[in-house]
Amino acid sequence: MIKSLKIFLMGVGTLLWMTACQDTLTEHPDSYYEKEDFFTSEAKAEMGVIGIYNVLPTLYGDSEMAFGASDDTYYASGTNTDNARRDIAHYMLSTTNKYVEAVWQATYQGIERANYMIEGIQEMQGFAENEKLQSLVAEAKFLRAFLSFNLVKYWGDVPYKTTSTGSYEEAYQPRTSREVIYDQIVDDLDDAKENMSWANEASSPERATQGAARALLMRVLLQRAGYSLQMDGTMTRPEEELRQTYFAKVIDEWEAFQENGYHDFYEGGYEALFKSFSAGELHSKESIFEVAFYTVDGRTGARGYWGTYNGPLVAAPGIEATETDKFMGRANALFRVIPEWRDFFEESDVRRDVMICTYQYDWDKTLYNHVKKDNVRNKKNWYPGKWRREWMPLGYKDPNITDVNYCSLRYADVVLMTAEAYNETGETAQAWKLLNRVRQRAGATEITSANYASLMKSPKVYDLPFIEDGDEAGRFRTALYWERGFELAFELQRRFDLLRWGVLGDALQLMASKTVVNQSAEKSFLAGYNFVSGKHELFPIPLDEIQVNYCLENKNNPNY
Repeated sequence: MIKSLKIFLMGVGTLLWMTACQDTLTEHPDSYYEKEDFFTSEAKAEMGVIGIYNVLPTLYGDSEMAFGASDDTYYASGTNTDNARRDIAHYMLSTTNKYVEAVWQATYQGIERANYMIEGIQEMQGFAENEKLQSLVAEAKFLRAFLSFNLVKYWGDVPYKTTSTGSYEEAYQPRTSREVIYDQIVDDLDDAKENMSWANEASSPERATQGAARALLMRVLLQRAGYSLQMDGTMTRPEEELRQTYFAKVIDEWEAFQENGYHDFYEGGYEALFKSFSAGELHSKESIFEVAFYTVDGRTGARGYWGTYNGPLVAAPGIEATETDKFMGRANALFRVIPEWRDFFEESDVRRDVMICTYQYDWDKTLYNHVKKDNVRNKKNWYPGKWRREWMPLGYKDPNITDVNYCSLRYADVVLMTAEAYNETGETAQAWKLLNRVRQRAGATEITSANYASLMKSPKVYDLPFIEDGDEAGRFRTALYWERGFELAFELQRRFDLLRWGVLGDALQLMASKTVVNQSAEKSFLAGYNFVSGKHELFPIPLDEIQVNYCLENKNNPNY
């Protein structure tokens, strides 16, 4: 039986962390550990590592959903400014955006916890001979790498250190080059994968494994090989020789997956996979790493919004408090899809009706139940469909809260990342084989040189003038552009795919010019109009940080 992290997250929620300041209280609750108490046993050290995991629900419960807003997936409902998710999705960012600030703070909090635990566990008696302690350090290093990678993706060159903070002055650091941070991420993941076990049927994807470290490393290497916005406002990528080194390392990690042989596609199929996510089931074969959510009462613990903020609309049920076990909870549906994506799929592709939901649920007082309402003609009210209230168990603790996990790394992404690396190293035939494995699972037509034009150059999908497809490698890049959108929609990867390919602005502008939701005077998808090249590839460092951290010299990211 898979042992879930959820129960541990509840226990660690009251855990207090000591950094530079000493609490003056002399009595503490049982859940409180003094600094020296963390490192007296394996069990307490493990609880400290769980405290790092406890930061992730803060990030992915709500704040980070809008960070992935892109061309293919969603825009926040409404276009008026909110200094939060709408402004992020519509590229109307300011340095005081409260969601950006929340993600900045929580990310650094997690890195500080990881630094603290790595240092402390490594100093424990018998560490060099204790495999359990070594595996806990490996987990902490995976989590530090996971969070550090977000720093680089979101903000580029940032203040960074790998030691815990022992004084007020140590809290303030100058910018560190992203290349230095990337080196540390790679080192952490190399260490993690050597000191963690592979997953098996008894594993929970809520805890990092060797497969999670290798999959994250693949993602890091591809992002590092691509374009990123520099502090001088230019978009650059590494020299080709160095890029080839990164691609080769991606393939090395794939070969390790193949040699181990455990991870694969979910046996039940694509739709069943996402239904199982909503149902709260844990499957470690395709789902390699998940952020865990769980709350006993809907108010405390790791509160989740997957399937309520980014799923189809479900009206609040007009029921008594004693009847919550018989009806669906509410889903506010704060995000919308770009409706044209539904037409890009082949009819046979099962991912289409999973990706996009064209209905909602209203509450009928007379029937005393939810009633399904068809929105096929109202394309402005189409929703992300991968997580849905109707797929979740009945009964809720809070009308808008769920225990649904966020899957950050899954096997299908590993396959597509490997395909990309093969293509960029000249092995395009092998790249096509892997891409078509993903399409085969979905029921989509295999793409070959013979049918490329009919599938990728037809009215079915948009022409991409910003991707050269005059040779086989270019044709694969075009196919991959669409395939990653089909397979990974709403999973917070699309924006960063487009960014590293150097086409984020092009893709946003293309969709803004085509989509039906912009054909009236009241335009809904503003990202393509608002995107500024040389600015919006990165998020702004929060104004509070600029003002407080004198080492930043009052300089924000380009054009903020």
